[in-house]
Amino acid sequence: MQSAMFLAFQPNCSSMEKSASGYPKTEEKREKMKRTIIKDWKTRLSYFLQNSSTPGMPKANKKGKQQAFIRPSPEEAQLWSETFDELLANKYGLAAFRAFLKSEFCEENIEFWLACEDFKKTKSPQKLTSKARKIYTDFIEKEAPKEINIDFQTKTMIAQNIEEATTGCFTTAQKRVYSLMENNSYPRFLESEFYQDLCKKPQITREPQAT
Repeated sequence: MQSAMFLAFQPNCSSMEKSASGYPKTEEKREKMKRTIIKDWKTRLSYFLQNSSTPGMPKANKKGKQQAFIRPSPEEAQLWSETFDELLANKYGLAAFRAFLKSEFCEENIEFWLACEDFKKTKSPQKLTSKARKIYTDFIEKEAPKEINIDFQTKTMIAQNIEEATTGCFTTAQKRVYSLMENNSYPRFLESEFYQDLCKKPQITREPQAT
């Protein structure tokens, strides 16, 4: 797997490099962590795709039995590279991208974006208010458990907007997070070993003919 996609080990994906000046063993630690993530990458994704709570997972049938995960075809996977929206619209592509962000320690970006998508579909004013407050406490407020990287002005505006919540409360923040993923994480995902492997057509092996 290309090493460039694993340079970020802090929660904020917008900063892809961290200075090792003054820390002699920092580079060694980074390389060790990088190797660990590379080794764990496919395992993480496989588990992620088979987690029933993950969007893009096959649902249980009427008898309650879990259906097997079906690997997307190379042609389907190749479509994900056309646009970022194409990737997000595909259930398997979305699951793979989420697992990739998890490997880069910035899955909060896609989780926030998905939470906003769900929020915008909410009809009940009561539910709208409760969801707005949860999104704010999970992603926006200072030292939130999944704090996203947006400017102070936008955070302040959101804090004011959720007092009288509307479906547009998080529009500005969602657009910025989308842009961050599209311009940073998405290109690295397309260069990842796993994605490249999905795009490869299986080789047909021919058995040697008996003489």
